[in-house]
Amino acid sequence: MTENNATVSTPYTIASFFGGVGGIDLGFIKTKKFSSVFINEFDKNAQETISKNFPDVKLDRRDIHIVDTDTDTGFNTHLLDTDLIVGGFPCQAFSIAGYRKGFDDDRGDLFFELLRMIKKHQPRAIFIENVKNLVTHDHSNTFRVIREALTLEGYYVKWKVLNAKEYGNIPQNRERIYIVGFADKKAFETFKFPEPQELTTKLSDVIDFNKLEDDKYYYKQGRQNFYEQLEKEVISQDSVYQWRRQYVRENKSGVVPTLTANMGTGGHNVPLIKSDTGIRKLTPRETFNVQGFPKDFILPENLSNGALYKQAGNSVVVPVIERIAENIAKALDSTPNIVKPININDTYALYHVIMNGRLEGESDFVQQFNSNSELKDFCDTNKISVLNEDEYLKIIQKNGIADFYIVLNPSK
Repeated sequence: MTENNATVSTPYTIASFFGGVGGIDLGFIKTKKFSSVFINEFDKNAQETISKNFPDVKLDRRDIHIVDTDTDTGFNTHLLDTDLIVGGFPCQAFSIAGYRKGFDDDRGDLFFELLRMIKKHQPRAIFIENVKNLVTHDHSNTFRVIREALTLEGYYVKWKVLNAKEYGNIPQNRERIYIVGFADKKAFETFKFPEPQELTTKLSDVIDFNKLEDDKYYYKQGRQNFYEQLEKEVISQDSVYQWRRQYVRENKSGVVPTLTANMGTGGHNVPLIKSDTGIRKLTPRETFNVQGFPKDFILPENLSNGALYKQAGNSVVVPVIERIAENIAKALDSTPNIVKPININDTYALYHVIMNGRLEGESDFVQQFNSNSELKDFCDTNKISVLNEDEYLKIIQKNGIADFYIVLNPSK
């Protein structure tokens, strides 16, 4: 690739976990403020795509469970001493498609593996992307665990759910939760999530309605037993369609429905279009276009279409990542001194939490105390009212706006 192979002087370095095909890395690199020095990815097909597009980045192909242990001699662990640690830990455990098992799923513990890396290497900032359902899973308790774990490692944290069509100028209805944390409070206060922007990218900018594609992409009479129904209802190039087992669903908003990892396996997840050459599904290249990847992003020729569809569906919307990364860079620029996260090890840690509904908020460390009497004196002096556990649960389980203080015990 031209863009991420270019030699540019960047002030900040990133180490990436659950790298997928490098979408998060690419979004940060495109700002020209970050360079990727390490990507960990266990999936062999994704490794192929990473190696083609990021040849100068250290690719660690191991399971994260065995990465960077105390006896690790596989590589120079200083590669992980970066300004940022980023990752989108596998989201199937928290998605509708994954039946939302969460931490009970074998994949649900991967957040804690990412936390292990953050705890050991103490980057200046962290960035995490995941499915929107992470916020509401298990009555919001899953996200509570994640949020509290990050804050107890000394990070000031902000989170927000953003839709690609509103924040990335990409015609896809894709909502994701983005979590940003800083070791420095000034950087935390400086950082803002990007503002919404007008959607000017059209379907025709990411989908070629004119080109004759390979025959395997087309739906035809005799090939699909529901083709006659498709022919009647798939009629507009301003819409993307899906076959929903017994009926045709038209997405009339002029955007592509959320791409999924299993869209290459058939069924109701396949985006369909009315092209000039017939009714067909999107090609792998078009699905990468719909995720905002540049035209010169290399799709390995030795990978099956099914593998490429899976990679696109599991990836991120690059322009959304780029806009967030720009603001992270500005926040880090505001604090030139390298600040490590606070070591929170006293008996009580006081936090200020602001929630703008379930989909946006922030958690700000205030102070830690050795005893309950110290905590009480501080709260009395500063006229701070602390929520008890029941009050706290009621707030995080309802979709409302709240501004409150909580106390966490770092030893638990």
